[in-house]
Amino acid sequence: MTADLKRKISERARAEGFAAAHFTTARLPATAGERLDHFLDKGHQGDMAWMAETKDRRRSPDALWPDARTAIVLTTRYTPPADPLTLLDTPDRGVISVYAQSKDYHDVIKKRLKRLARWIVEEATRTEVGGAEVKVFVDTAPILEKTVAQQAGAGWQGKHTNLVSRQDGSWLFLGEILTTLDLPPDPPERDHCGSCRACLDICPTDAFPTPYTLDARKCVSYLTIEHKGVIPEDLKPKMGNRIYGCDDCLAVCPWNKFANAPADPALPKREDLWGPALADLARLDDTAFREKFRGSPIKRTGRDRFVRNVLIAIGNSGDKSLLPLAESLVEDPSDVVRDSAAYAVRCLKSRRFD
Repeated sequence: MTADLKRKISERARAEGFAAAHFTTARLPATAGERLDHFLDKGHQGDMAWMAETKDRRRSPDALWPDARTAIVLTTRYTPPADPLTLLDTPDRGVISVYAQSKDYHDVIKKRLKRLARWIVEEATRTEVGGAEVKVFVDTAPILEKTVAQQAGAGWQGKHTNLVSRQDGSWLFLGEILTTLDLPPDPPERDHCGSCRACLDICPTDAFPTPYTLDARKCVSYLTIEHKGVIPEDLKPKMGNRIYGCDDCLAVCPWNKFANAPADPALPKREDLWGPALADLARLDDTAFREKFRGSPIKRTGRDRFVRNVLIAIGNSGDKSLLPLAESLVEDPSDVVRDSAAYAVRCLKSRRFD
């Protein structure tokens, strides 16, 4: 009966728009918690204090919800329309991570998860299973979702610590449904990275101290999105024109050649976020920023941190025509904007680009 219900859940998940559903137990091995401890002990989480605060619940899904028996991992594709690495050759334009070029995926995926979860409860009630409880999550809960996804067979954590799928490469969003249902687990996926280290070698800031280990404090995605303060001076030149996130380690993965399926149609890419002009973005005040990024995950960083990133890219651009714009922001009310504006002015006035 549970095997039949599992099949129906997979079919319903695809009907809701998910690429696939994968199943595993709600318990992770102790080694998952040990890896988390090592990450935190090294301080690799940077400003993300919530990771340490929730570490006990994060170690395994059943630590978060003791009644959970099964974790259902739902995948959603966000395949880019072109190679995002090509934008690194346009220094007067900003590079925004592919995932953030659409509407906020949290909203889209969570609605689907809730619909699917309600259906699971109704279907379980109609069968001899006799009912079920469910909880849904989209990367904002203390779950080691990539570890759970590998255990469920959705992919494996590559040397860049992100999930890689043999069918979809690196371009996948994850969502989870925890349930009291005891459903048959899928076999876990094994590591297929082999001797490849393309993702490690391309990292602009050397954020991987060893394969399968990320020091978030040096990661451009962390610096441009999560970090709230001034960007360390030695990392600013390495950021190039990356203004929100970084896809380098994802985009270079050779498994992406198998990612032929298009992105989810519910997450269409915004053309104005594919290499937007730095000059236009630096001029955004708070009102204009909120209007431009309404419904976008970028909105949560706020205008000040976003313009901070843009000004660093302006400083790295070598485009001296942008100097007056940088100078106009050196007295900005925000300390992080002022710092980056000063950096941009120093760079554009120096002989670095002569």
